[in-house]
Amino acid sequence: MNLLRAKRAIEAMVRDGSAFVHVPKVESLAALIGELARSGIRATALPATNIDVSALRGRLGLTQDQFAVRYGLDIDAVRNWEAGRRTPDTAARSYLRAISARPDAVRDALWEAQA
Repeated sequence: MNLLRAKRAIEAMVRDGSAFVHVPKVESLAALIGELARSGIRATALPATNIDVSALRGRLGLTQDQFAVRYGLDIDAVRNWEAGRRTPDTAARSYLRAISARPDAVRDALWEAQA
């Protein structure tokens, strides 16, 4: 991480009480978390794994079209993710994790925003 990003992360922690920092590669995640903890900073690693879109959609009992419409997704993206032709980008993975954790809340938030 360059100094400007580190400075911005520290400013966000002071201002907001938290900051999200992308660390692409570290020698030991446990060592980094421990070192930050000794400095008074609580760190949590977010999973970078892909969401199984087909399983998520199946758990919700939705067709590809229904899933795409309900959550404002491009149907071609859903088809490509499920077929393994493409993987969701970082923002899409985060959105899919939110849908997985709170499908009704995400749907309601979208509907409220469109009203």
